[in-house]
Amino acid sequence: MPDRQPTLDEQIAIYQREYRDLDPQVEKVVNALSRLDRRMSVAYGRQLATLDLGNAEWEVLKELVMAGEPYQLWPGTIAKRLGLTPAAMTHRIDRMLTQGLVTREQDPDNRVRVIIGLTDTGREKWLQVMRKASVFEEDLLQDLNTEERGHLGELLTRLLRRVEDAQPDAGGRLTDLE
Repeated sequence: MPDRQPTLDEQIAIYQREYRDLDPQVEKVVNALSRLDRRMSVAYGRQLATLDLGNAEWEVLKELVMAGEPYQLWPGTIAKRLGLTPAAMTHRIDRMLTQGLVTREQDPDNRVRVIIGLTDTGREKWLQVMRKASVFEEDLLQDLNTEERGHLGELLTRLLRRVEDAQPDAGGRLTDLE
């Protein structure tokens, strides 16, 4: 048994040997995306670790920044977007509170609810991650010219829209958890 992972072409050849009806073009695209996603996840995880941040915290920071100023969301909204149970969200927020990345305050419009807010420290941490990610992403795409990058982005967006339309619950919390 070889110690190394087969190349993409070797993998497809093995799949074709075992499953003759395989479309090699489809398989090459899907497996290339899968391998790229895995390697990018590892690289991003390493970058986060250099900033004493985990992917779990990064996801919350992203949601708060995407909410726009004043960078606040209800914990239930964040949990639903991230596919988390309320208990898991509470645990995540508790950790982030001790790190000074977020605040948890009573909702002035509904005293029963709380609002999670982004602190200046949390926003600075988000910016640090974005700076590191930008360098990595620019390096990743260095072999593509501007036109190729644009075309690749359009193609991948088309694929993403198709998957999101077919599986609208795949990006967040499943309806059976609500």
